[in-house]
Amino acid sequence: MPQRVRSIDLLRGLIMVLMAVDHVRVFAGLPAGGPTAGLFFTRWITHFCAPGFVFLAGTSAYLYGARAGVPALARFLLGRGGFLIVLELTVLRAAWTFNGDAWNYNLAGVIWMIGWCLLALAALVRLPLGVVASLGAAIVLAHNAIGPLAFAGGETGALARVLYTGGDFRLGGDSPRIVVLYSLVPWVGLIALGYAFGRVMTMPGPARDRWCVRIGVVATLAFLVLRGFNVYGDPRPWNPAPPGAVSPLAPLFSFLNTAKYPASMLFLLMTLGPSIAALPLLERWRGGIGRVLEVFGRVPLFYYVLHIPAIHVAAIVVSLLRTGAVSPWLFANHPMEPGPPPPDTVWSLPLLYLVTAVVVTLLYFPLPLVCGRQGATAPLGGLDVVRRPNGRAGCRDSRPSSNWSVAGVGCLVARRKRGSTDV
Repeated sequence: MPQRVRSIDLLRGLIMVLMAVDHVRVFAGLPAGGPTAGLFFTRWITHFCAPGFVFLAGTSAYLYGARAGVPALARFLLGRGGFLIVLELTVLRAAWTFNGDAWNYNLAGVIWMIGWCLLALAALVRLPLGVVASLGAAIVLAHNAIGPLAFAGGETGALARVLYTGGDFRLGGDSPRIVVLYSLVPWVGLIALGYAFGRVMTMPGPARDRWCVRIGVVATLAFLVLRGFNVYGDPRPWNPAPPGAVSPLAPLFSFLNTAKYPASMLFLLMTLGPSIAALPLLERWRGGIGRVLEVFGRVPLFYYVLHIPAIHVAAIVVSLLRTGAVSPWLFANHPMEPGPPPPDTVWSLPLLYLVTAVVVTLLYFPLPLVCGRQGATAPLGGLDVVRRPNGRAGCRDSRPSSNWSVAGVGCLVARRKRGSTDV
């Protein structure tokens, strides 16, 4: 039976914190990137979140299947995928907007995308692992060449927008409008690669570390070479002398400014290479910050569902403190269509990071209560109270770790020693 890999929890926890930075930015009225180093890197560091989410979702699925078997894994992926799609269009839509205009705006965001990826993975897991890896690699490596051709010629239908081009659609003249932020094709390839990577994470520690470093370094070098020579992999070639540059770092900004929507091959290499290479270092990270990140990483979906309304409420409080009133802009269709922010709603970068720190700190405190200091690790809250060798009731996972765990209520009363949880 595979044992729990601490570095996965730490990487997920770090992703959670970085994600909060970007989502606070949405309500701060600041652009997604900009000509200054502060604005650019505030956005760029958060690019590591979505690839890490999806890749680790695939890895967690492999770990689940290694324990429960492929048929049980396929059934779970179908249920979890559908659950995430509904969650995005209901609870999270309300948390982003605090309005009831669901007829004209429904965000197809990262949770929607992961839901569909899990549904696709439910079919792929019945194939040999090598075939899954090959299909994933083919999609990630080739979609920048094939996608624009496949969806050329003015194709703007709903299916094209969901699969590759993004944009809004209605399924009919009398149906709610859906706005697609994350088109699916590149991410299906990535979750397949993450699933195959699960085999690496079941290796003994030294072998696992070697493979993580090799894969991460090769991916990072491939990004640097292909991007440096503008060979292939991104629709936006970088420019060593960007016109109208206002910062001496403008060439670096251009180099790093790869396409996220849809996620280009170079975007995925740029973000996943360093993340995978860092896993052996994260495994050895000790201390208070590491323990905090580990808690976040053990309950990622519980954290995600909480952090968006928490940030939204924090933005309302900031508006009251700064202006004495709540800006109607805060009840617009965030994050895709809020319209231009009024000048008095735009924050400074220090305020953005201060609010992020406050929200993340406040969110940390209820999380250890969910399942002692372990956090819930079951894919859908499948936590059982079992007997320890000493006869005391404890909290044990009935399933392996998943990237999208929901906190198990039964663990509110369960405590156990750190380090004894199965994957």
